[in-house]
Amino acid sequence: MDPLLGSRIVWTILLVSCCSRTVRSSIIYKVQEEQPPNTLIGSLAADQGLPDSGHLYKLEMGSPYLRVDGKTGDIFTTETPIDRETLKDCQNLFEGEPCKLEFEVSITDLMQNHGTRLLEGKIEVLDINDNTPQFSSPILTLSIPENTLLGALFPIPLATDRDSGRNGIANYELTVGTEGQGLFGLQVAEEQEEKQPQLIVMGNLDREQKDSYDLNIKVEDGGSPPRYSSALLRISITDANDNLPKFEKPQYEAELLENSPVGHSVLQVKANDSDMGPNGEIDYSFHQAVDVVQRLLRLDRTSGVISVKGLVDREEITTLRFYVIARDKGPIPKSSKTLVIIHVKDQNDNAPTIEIRGIGLVIHQDGVANISEDMPIGTPVALVQVSDRDEGENAVVTCVVAGDVPFQLKPASESASEKKRKYFLQTTTPLDYELVKQYRIEIVAVDSGNPALSSTNSLKVQVTDINDNVPVFSPSLFQVDFFENNKPGDRVLDVVATDADSGTNAELTYSLILDPSTKGLFEINEDTGEVKAKNQLDREHRERYEFVVAAADKGVPSLRGTATVVVRVLDRNDNDPKFMLNGYSFSVLENMPPLSPVGMVTVIDSDKGENAHVHLSVEPDNGKFVIQNGSGTILSSISFDREKESTYTFRLKAVDGGDPPRSSYVGVTINVLDENDNAPYITRPSNSSYNHLAPFTSPDTRVEKVEAEDIDTGPNAELVFSIIGGNPHELFHISPSDGEITLVKEILRKHIGLHRLVVKVSDKGKPPRHTTALVHIFVNETISNITMVEALVGHSLYTPLDTDIAGDPDYSQATQRSNILYGSLAGIAGVIVVIVVVMVIRYYLQKEAKSGYQAGKKENKDLYAPKQGPKGNKGKKGKKGKAPKPAKPLEEDEEASLQKGLKFNLINDGVNDSPRIHLPLNYPPGSPDLGRHYRSNSPLPSIQLQPQSPSASKKHQAVQDLPATNTFVGTGDNTSTGSDQYSDYSYKANPPKYSNKQVGDYFVNKSELDANIIWTDEVWKGWTC
Repeated sequence: MDPLLGSRIVWTILLVSCCSRTVRSSIIYKVQEEQPPNTLIGSLAADQGLPDSGHLYKLEMGSPYLRVDGKTGDIFTTETPIDRETLKDCQNLFEGEPCKLEFEVSITDLMQNHGTRLLEGKIEVLDINDNTPQFSSPILTLSIPENTLLGALFPIPLATDRDSGRNGIANYELTVGTEGQGLFGLQVAEEQEEKQPQLIVMGNLDREQKDSYDLNIKVEDGGSPPRYSSALLRISITDANDNLPKFEKPQYEAELLENSPVGHSVLQVKANDSDMGPNGEIDYSFHQAVDVVQRLLRLDRTSGVISVKGLVDREEITTLRFYVIARDKGPIPKSSKTLVIIHVKDQNDNAPTIEIRGIGLVIHQDGVANISEDMPIGTPVALVQVSDRDEGENAVVTCVVAGDVPFQLKPASESASEKKRKYFLQTTTPLDYELVKQYRIEIVAVDSGNPALSSTNSLKVQVTDINDNVPVFSPSLFQVDFFENNKPGDRVLDVVATDADSGTNAELTYSLILDPSTKGLFEINEDTGEVKAKNQLDREHRERYEFVVAAADKGVPSLRGTATVVVRVLDRNDNDPKFMLNGYSFSVLENMPPLSPVGMVTVIDSDKGENAHVHLSVEPDNGKFVIQNGSGTILSSISFDREKESTYTFRLKAVDGGDPPRSSYVGVTINVLDENDNAPYITRPSNSSYNHLAPFTSPDTRVEKVEAEDIDTGPNAELVFSIIGGNPHELFHISPSDGEITLVKEILRKHIGLHRLVVKVSDKGKPPRHTTALVHIFVNETISNITMVEALVGHSLYTPLDTDIAGDPDYSQATQRSNILYGSLAGIAGVIVVIVVVMVIRYYLQKEAKSGYQAGKKENKDLYAPKQGPKGNKGKKGKKGKAPKPAKPLEEDEEASLQKGLKFNLINDGVNDSPRIHLPLNYPPGSPDLGRHYRSNSPLPSIQLQPQSPSASKKHQAVQDLPATNTFVGTGDNTSTGSDQYSDYSYKANPPKYSNKQVGDYFVNKSELDANIIWTDEVWKGWTC
């Protein structure tokens, strides 16, 4: 086509509304690329049917490639040539896609002052044949197996041409030399919108005869005149390779998010080859990939995985389209190719772009636009173009004018795309130079991405002056502080307005514009502007008043200015502090640590500031409670003990910070709730007491009752009784609720003897507390030797609790011996001898008892017995149902009682490892001769209790659960059938109770022991009644 003719091809479709400032237009011009300067592309005036005078045409967008004649609207090329292959918007176009250059022209009607209109159009840049097709290399290599069948096709590497359409590649030609004559031919196939040259094998190939051929291949485009180039095609004859690699898909498509990290896997192409060995190994490579593909993507030659190599920017390229070749590794490789299309998905990584340009007669210079204040409403001040390089929702942009300015944005064209919008920045109200001489207009654009991106741009608009002044208040907002409880007629403030005019037009009259809520409260002097209060104000009723004052000049017509007055009513101390409740009652747990919060009160004061700043205090201030000012939290200075005091009452005083201050009072009651902080204590029986039980006692007979008390309340004082030891024959049962012990089985021979029941008494608190008691029951027909029974009870107190004391432990062995003795004559003789020996021994013992100290008999003056304690501690019968309330914690009482009740230590002998009792023999002066003590007929070991023993100052340790390894130390009481003083034992009666620690732990002080008495396990076996 002739360039002059091609440059004048115009396709125009216009829809013009002359009465509207917005022109709906769709203008398309076509021009060939590389046209010389001043080539006419189109005439806007002629195309729209407008006269070529009275209008001003101005190019708003399209430079540096275009220029517009201001009078005729003719569009010309410039010194910068239009090169289709270098235009940014025409990069990476697919075959058949047009290349378009956008432009904008504003039209201002100079005659009728209809305002400014905007025309948008596109110039389709037509391709010319200005690029020569080229092969990728001057030497192309192709491998063909020697046994290839006639007619087999082998693809030849493609050539590329930057031109498009008919100027693109049109044909390939193959020149065969004399050596290859008749062996090779060329076939050009149309494959996926491109011409694919293929080499045809036309003769038999023998590698042993010739292993390579050099051919010449030529490529030619369809331009006029055509352009061409050639390359050397070298054919290598290789050994047989039967199968071509075959891709699993003829075409691969994938989506790739822009800005994906390097190494991100996009997709994997996969081909299969049925050959074996190297012939079946596949190598992947790009085929005729453009530079951008090789720059952005990496292809793993072994796996076929395509990954990200460089930064992918969708705004740079939207689609990556290329071929991948799969080539086997045979001596003569075979290959196949597949098309790969990767669509780059948008990410909201571009903020909107705001471009502000002058429009029509309004000229911008250094970011400033000048406009007269008498311009009509709707006058365009600037053309604003908002665009976003993203796509989809990320490119949908909302554009607004920020701030309170008399300007708005109005669409300049309805044909704009979502990615690029154009607006007129126009006035919305008349401008007034005296009010505002200039505006800083800030335009904000926000896209619809997630997260959204925004950008701003600003324009300074200077208003030129005319004579249209109105009265002006300075400031336009008056704020004044005014105390409540005022007198009517008190001055509130003075307002003053000024008028830039002069004479009558500057003489002002003041007035108030009141709403119903403020009407009748204020008045103004119309000459001076003094505002007064007509009535008394109450801040608690309303603390802020707002109304409008107006100043009108006396011009014709009159102009009026207004201002806002805000009256803030200040507080006076006219309200007492007020508690939210008339009285407060709180409940707290006992044993809370000091400074624990026990409650919170709320007090309010309707006043404000210091008048409402309330200080709280406790009355009377006895140091038990404090209160935090600010939070109203009441704290305890003490730890509560419900058993000592369960209720506290006091008053709180609230004083505000006014001058003079005002105050109020409220009563507070603190109720202390119980906590399980006391373990039960045994009131009966004593651990050293015992009950006699005849063998013929029938089952269900009441034997004893364990009585205990707990000074807590509620479930913490509800007790549960259980036998936890000493009942291996299950001979006894205890009631869990009242502690009554009953006989549940018939008494047998083996049950004869002492039984020690370990009874556990627990409360129902959470967590529960418990204590342990020993109940001794002596099963025998009679009690002939009280001293011996008391000795057994005393010995049981030193016996570990895991050892059952329940009747005769050697009953079964004695039965067997009796059978043997009665079965033999020698046994009869032995029994007689034993009887004689026993009678002699008893006689000797009774004789000794008469001549010395008699066990079980209380002497008038036992000078070596321990001193008696207070009467309350003696073994007299107390009142039933009552137990002394321990003045100390349970553990301390038990430890003290053990120290006072027992003054001897139990140790283990190092030789035979049998338990011993070491007796301190530090008697006071005048004590009787102790020799008679050791000459006594009593079978009991001699034990002297010394009240002043140094060991009495040592604290016994006790635990509630009484581990099995402990011994249990106790004293006799009045429930025993014997006396409270027997043999050489002296126990203090009625100890308060045993502690929760190990009852009966002991200390050994060998320096204070003058004599040792060994008490072996044979005591239990030899003592019977």
